[in-house]
Amino acid sequence: MSAGHGVGRGLSAPAAAAPYFPRRGNDGYVVEHYELTLDYRVGPNRLSAVAVVRLWATSALSSVVLDFADLRVDRVILEDGRRLRFDHRKEKLRVMLPAAVAAGEQVVLEIVYRGAPRPTPSRYGGLGWEQLADGVLVASQPTGAPSWFPCNDRPDQKATYRIQVTTASQYRVVANGRLAGVAHSGSTSTWTFVQDGPMATYLATLQVGVYQRVELPGGAGGVPLAVVAPARRLAAAREALGSQDAMVALFGRLFGPYPFGAYTVVVTEDRLEIPVEAQGVSMFGSNHMEMDWEGQRLIAHELAHQWFGNSLTLGDWRDIWLHEGFACYAEWLWSEGSGGRSADEHARTWHGRLARLPQDVVLADPGPADLFDDRVYKRGALTLHALRLSVGEDVFFSVLRTWTKRFRHATVSTAEFVQVASAVAGRDLGGFFQAWLFETPLPALDG
Repeated sequence: MSAGHGVGRGLSAPAAAAPYFPRRGNDGYVVEHYELTLDYRVGPNRLSAVAVVRLWATSALSSVVLDFADLRVDRVILEDGRRLRFDHRKEKLRVMLPAAVAAGEQVVLEIVYRGAPRPTPSRYGGLGWEQLADGVLVASQPTGAPSWFPCNDRPDQKATYRIQVTTASQYRVVANGRLAGVAHSGSTSTWTFVQDGPMATYLATLQVGVYQRVELPGGAGGVPLAVVAPARRLAAAREALGSQDAMVALFGRLFGPYPFGAYTVVVTEDRLEIPVEAQGVSMFGSNHMEMDWEGQRLIAHELAHQWFGNSLTLGDWRDIWLHEGFACYAEWLWSEGSGGRSADEHARTWHGRLARLPQDVVLADPGPADLFDDRVYKRGALTLHALRLSVGEDVFFSVLRTWTKRFRHATVSTAEFVQVASAVAGRDLGGFFQAWLFETPLPALDG
């Protein structure tokens, strides 16, 4: 980065605040790999499971603390076979090591557990493991991962995964990564998925249902696409997702190459309030499979999260605009690129609407209560459109492509985005971002 093009001189962020979720995440180690072996009975909602957690100590450790909700832990075993003492309460599993380990040493824990999974409570409602009418949906953002496996539930630590699920053979299973195999034995089937790319815990997902899988056209975007849905919902889903390949192609040109090996949309029989994405997967209710703008913008939004949120993942939840603002702006870019309203028209419409709403949210630190407030989504998108107007078309999309390339599969922060934008633009953008990200009044779009 050339001199004078760093984080804008004079950029003034609010004083550091307490973590949004102080009960989540643990220090002293980094998890490298999770191996989950799950045996699940849908009807009674009974799970028997083993989680192997491979971690590296970053400081001297005499115990390892993991986030884990209300399932019963039967035993914890060290890699050499020794059983370890543990304490499990208030959604924390503390495992006592037989001897202290030094920074840089590896620890491999095997945790055997069982029970009836349920969502973890939060101010946003239940998160994580959710029973459907006949199956399961797991959507953990932001803190629901401990509802189904013990983990270090913090977005700035990514790991690889192997997820193996055994369930009744009438059900299809979807999880992150590539399907490594399906083994049938009597009335059950075992599905094995391997996620080789680094992934945050909240993006780990599991979907179980009476589903069929259909490949979707994927020539334009060059990415294998599929939809998994109940048989009677497939026709509507295929129609609603008919433009998804063109979306992949457009976003690939504007943002850079699609960051994963494939993309699967799961459509539930159940109606869902909102769709949600996981790494390489998005989940929609049957009520979302529509051809109108509302349906199509949601499809574009969840797809865009594969770049902004899943490949580039915030390290701190206060930077949520780096996910939702970018995905919201992708909706407008799809509208523009597919012959609908231009991004500028969408931006000016929403600027007028936000100007009439309370302006009391700091975009770069909205607080946990407003983490998913629509003003964060729309002001985030407006910030990007204002940047596009300020630096020009070519520079703006060069910023986005540089951003996704430099931080592919990494964790990111607002300060890093400001650095990239300033470096690519060749000028200090500190004043611009100060107004849009760290102050509450809504700036003019052309200011």
